[in-house]
Amino acid sequence: MTGISIDIKDSPFPNSPVVPELVEGSKSINFRCYKGIKCFNACCSNIDISLTPYDIIRLKNRLDIVSGEFLLKYTYPYELEKEGIAGVKLKPVENGTACQFMTPEGCSVYEDRPTACRYYPVGLVSIRKQDEYVDRSAYAIVKEPHCLGHNEARTITIDDYRKEQGADQYDEKDRAWRQLILKKKSSGPSVGKPTKRSLQLFFIGCYDIDRFREFVISDGFTQSFQLEEDYLAKLVMDEEELMQFSLRFLKQVMFGEMTIPMKEDAVQARVERMKAMQQRNEPMLESKEYDPANEPQEIG
Repeated sequence: MTGISIDIKDSPFPNSPVVPELVEGSKSINFRCYKGIKCFNACCSNIDISLTPYDIIRLKNRLDIVSGEFLLKYTYPYELEKEGIAGVKLKPVENGTACQFMTPEGCSVYEDRPTACRYYPVGLVSIRKQDEYVDRSAYAIVKEPHCLGHNEARTITIDDYRKEQGADQYDEKDRAWRQLILKKKSSGPSVGKPTKRSLQLFFIGCYDIDRFREFVISDGFTQSFQLEEDYLAKLVMDEEELMQFSLRFLKQVMFGEMTIPMKEDAVQARVERMKAMQQRNEPMLESKEYDPANEPQEIG
């Protein structure tokens, strides 16, 4: 059971020998899942579930734990791109493949289940073509041998199924995150190799919301960025607002989209640091042994 979010040039799965059919939301499917169907819980017995930032907020609040504890106990990281930004997947039971939240009665966190679970048996495909500057959504139908829900006599469009399962609301919450990932992947080498610090900021900003809150209220952040006191207070109290702010911040760090104003003295200090770094590097530029990859990178 997976959620799909990729960027493409011509094919949505350029490295795959099998190219699934992509369909629009108006496409009708036959599907129904319920307790009592013979395959009940089968999809939860062998999971491969990627989590979105909003998924993590919902689940960690459901469990009444902080995001760092949730990440440690219930997830593991994986590469969204080679040597680049990371994603997070739901960790199965120890020495097994089943979801930790699966019970004989069904999902124990059903009301707060992840986006991928809400979509099943549909896969969301976020697309940005090479010559376009907007992302588009398409869908792929997932048919696994164990799933008998496709044999049920109920017809529903994908759009209506998304609304029924609450997936449309989750998509809206995570739209900026999907756009960030697509932008990073489609930009490729043009934005350079991310520094270790920027990769850490990406992970914290996307998935560790409680730690990111601490970062935002730190002296270093508040002395560098110009935020109204009322807005800062809102960020502290409203996790969804903080999540959207974190994605704006990451766009600023990764792509230079300056939507969060910096304080004038902080900007001047940054300029001075860059000048000092340039002056320090000038003698080394003439050396054959100089490797710019070993130099520290400026973030912010």
